[in-house]
Amino acid sequence: MQAKNLFPNTYLIVGVCSDELTHNFKGFTVMNENERYDAVQHCRYVDEVVRNAPWTLTPEFLAEHRIDFVAHDDIPYSSAGSDDVYKHIKEAGMFAPTQRTEGISTSDIITRIVRDYDVYARRNLQRGYTAKELNVSFINEKKYHLQERVDKVKKKVKDVEEKSKEFVQKVEEKSIDLIQKWEEKSREFIGSFLEMFGPEGALKHMLKEGKGRMLQAISPRQSPSSSPTHERSPSPSFRWPFSGKTSPSSSPASLPRRKAVTCDISEDEED
Repeated sequence: MQAKNLFPNTYLIVGVCSDELTHNFKGFTVMNENERYDAVQHCRYVDEVVRNAPWTLTPEFLAEHRIDFVAHDDIPYSSAGSDDVYKHIKEAGMFAPTQRTEGISTSDIITRIVRDYDVYARRNLQRGYTAKELNVSFINEKKYHLQERVDKVKKKVKDVEEKSKEFVQKVEEKSIDLIQKWEEKSREFIGSFLEMFGPEGALKHMLKEGKGRMLQAISPRQSPSSSPTHERSPSPSFRWPFSGKTSPSSSPASLPRRKAVTCDISEDEED
């Protein structure tokens, strides 16, 4: 309450008009007078509620309730027979102007109800109120039920779309992870392959070493320079059977002396 903030340590009295006065001078209300009395009474800043307060504050009413100041917004409040019902209070220096809070006036509340009438009607029908209690016609009742079913279908479709988006997003994330892991493994595989089978890979060195060992194993060793040479004895002469003459080819004089053949004998064989 702005009046309580303007005048601390004061006794705040709030006057609430009856339904009869309000309906006559302002219009039909959403809450009845008893509901409005209780709503104001439960405000923590209010010390006292004057029920069935007069529409115009007379000096007698102010004196009766020992009111020193009257708080209201500064906009002239017209009524029947007067352009501003608070004019005499302002002239007496007993007026405390306040500012309206945007969006909480009676007119604003009624405007929202009228604007969203279908929404509120469907809401209360869904909560168990009858069409008669809501003053809703038979056709409008069926229309609201149909709209409710359509909204449920739309909600289900929306939920399915959201779940599908979440699923696709998860699949994309997993696909990206799989691609990254595949790239990492492929790099490792290619690196290992090049290390083994590349131009300077391990396989080439292994083949070179194996080839060298094979050549070393099959190639003959050169005989050492200090190896002794042995001269073979001439072959014995051969005589033809039933003949007293010796074969001319087997004659020792006619046989040419053969050259000695050297053999490469290792130290193990000599021993």
